[in-house]
Amino acid sequence: MYHVQFPGLGISLTLHNIAFSIGSFHVYWYGILIAVGFVLAFLYALSSAKKFRVNADKLMTCILVGIVCGVIGARLYYVAFYPGDMYRENPLLIFDIHSGGLGFYGGAIGGLLGGLLAAKIQKLSLPAVLDIASLGLLIGQCIGRWGNFVNQEAFGTQTDLPWGMVSENTNGVPVHPCFFYESMWLLLGFVLLHVFSRKFRRYDGQVFLLYLFWSGAGRFWIEGLRTDSLIIPGLGLRVSQVLAAVMVAASIVLLIVFRRRTKLLGCGSRHIMEMNAVVDQIPDEEILKEPAPASAGNPDHGEQS
Repeated sequence: MYHVQFPGLGISLTLHNIAFSIGSFHVYWYGILIAVGFVLAFLYALSSAKKFRVNADKLMTCILVGIVCGVIGARLYYVAFYPGDMYRENPLLIFDIHSGGLGFYGGAIGGLLGGLLAAKIQKLSLPAVLDIASLGLLIGQCIGRWGNFVNQEAFGTQTDLPWGMVSENTNGVPVHPCFFYESMWLLLGFVLLHVFSRKFRRYDGQVFLLYLFWSGAGRFWIEGLRTDSLIIPGLGLRVSQVLAAVMVAASIVLLIVFRRRTKLLGCGSRHIMEMNAVVDQIPDEEILKEPAPASAGNPDHGEQS
């Protein structure tokens, strides 16, 4: 139980990290919030499948595989960069996920690789799947961050700002509520990219690249405020900030490289949809078919000078 205050806002509340118990088994709010994030992301992805001209049944398989691989990746990431010898001396603790310890980047990398492998096997458009996945990730991350609030973790350094947060874990001083910063940043990103995907997307994969930029930029800034970041051994650099910087740089380069691309299988810019003969509503039986190859009269279909 934590007594949390926002003195500058006149807010005071008590948090219990255990939602309910069944005998000696405890169900934590953190796990519930993560699950809610997964479910909402899952439902959003399935509801968006037809718009992106991706078969919903096959996409469901990709999502389920991605969830399993994401949990494995998140745990391995956390263990790999955890300071000290705890996991080397007690390897069985690696499997003790119930006690906490998951890394976002490991989860994102593991989930994307697993999901993309499933998509490849099922012959889905990988760029289109990445676009849907990135929007789902924004939803899941946005909600999941509130689990850090319930656990009173992942907060930042001391601050004099009106929304400074105080609890037993902050040693009685107001700190940056980093969970809130990131949750709101991701929520704004979801709204912007959702609208972009429906109205302005020019090619499959563009939303994913914009997600990398948005998520990476926000995480680089917010991670610099935190006091509990995982550090690269021997270098003293924050793992999350290094990876965030790589995400931002890579996304900028790729957005520039693909700036003239116009290959689109589903929703997006009305002009680009017309160029690719895409209609708003596509029958389910059509989605099951393989994408039609570029027409002979336009061998460079997907590139516009």
